[in-house]
Amino acid sequence: MEIVLGTIDVKKSFKIPHHPRIEVLKGINLTIRPGEKVAIIGRSGAGKSTLLNILGGLEKPTSGTVARPDNIGFVFQAYHLMPELTVLENVLLPAMANRAGGVVSAETRARAMELIREVGLQDRAHHLPAELSGGEMQRVALCRALVTNPPLVLADEPTGNLDKLTGAEILKVLGDLSRGRPVSLVMVTHSPEAAAICDRVLTLENGILH
Repeated sequence: MEIVLGTIDVKKSFKIPHHPRIEVLKGINLTIRPGEKVAIIGRSGAGKSTLLNILGGLEKPTSGTVARPDNIGFVFQAYHLMPELTVLENVLLPAMANRAGGVVSAETRARAMELIREVGLQDRAHHLPAELSGGEMQRVALCRALVTNPPLVLADEPTGNLDKLTGAEILKVLGDLSRGRPVSLVMVTHSPEAAAICDRVLTLENGILH
């Protein structure tokens, strides 16, 4: 069976001074297939963001193995756009990071503009983030995550900073952008509406995925 992401017995613990070691993840086994959308839910503090960071290579597990692609798109709750860059420049950032001197091809620039058009922000391509609403900034973040054609996108509470109506719009955009593209999605969320767009919903509880 072809997989995009796989983990075997991933554990993560933290040592806090004058306290026993805290075990956050107690043996995570997870397989993500091409094109599959998986939501991970659980209470605050359960370790969902820690798990997502490990899946994306932003944190190292205490033990266990993670097999992942080199090219991963990220979507964060707080957008993490560069305030001094335009919408187009923010979308192009991952592609610029992968090129010597930060120069991107005309093809990549055209792809970025096509993504921006798909989310309805073609008139804002040369605006700065400060000129955008929260929903618009998250649309830019979605485009940025997809601009390099990654096989896997990791999303951490992508609607967490948005009101319910705007969050619903972002979920529709996320579904529309991924439809027809060979991209897998792993999304950490508190939102039942967000989880509902996924093929599978897993719960992280007591350090274990169910």
